[in-house]
Amino acid sequence: MKYLCLIRHAKSSWDNLELDDFDRPLNSRGEKDAPLMGRRLKKKGFVPDIILTSPAKRALETCLVISAILEFDVKKIIQQKNLYHASEDQLLNIVRAIKDRAGDEEENVLLFGHNSGLTEFANRLTSEGILNIPTTGVVAIQLGVEKWKDTNWGSGELIFFDFPKRKED
Repeated sequence: MKYLCLIRHAKSSWDNLELDDFDRPLNSRGEKDAPLMGRRLKKKGFVPDIILTSPAKRALETCLVISAILEFDVKKIIQQKNLYHASEDQLLNIVRAIKDRAGDEEENVLLFGHNSGLTEFANRLTSEGILNIPTTGVVAIQLGVEKWKDTNWGSGELIFFDFPKRKED
């Protein structure tokens, strides 16, 4: 079984308007929300096998904070430039290109990216009606495929949707 966990980067800073969008860091709220969501993922028992991230500063910072909480080796994080503001079709191609791990029937992938592509991708993959994945929002999906390359629209089932302002159960 394949599990895909989509995470939108945490809240970023607009303090320096001369900074290129790619280089915007997290603001104080983002620095607070990223560890919160990392702890929630850990509490749910999510253990990633693979982590993919946009190399944009805000996405990478979010990824590094959550990866540390999940005790994932940061040297194994895969930065993919094509995740930066990827459309839903680009995201589908990225997921289809994930290499299956030999002899591993269950794989957990964390993917850190940006809106609006991330929300549209989650909705088309699961046929859900999520209006917006907020910053540091997490969408966990179970895919009804044996190989990543077989991922297609509607092949996923929403496991949970969580975000910092949502009260825990």
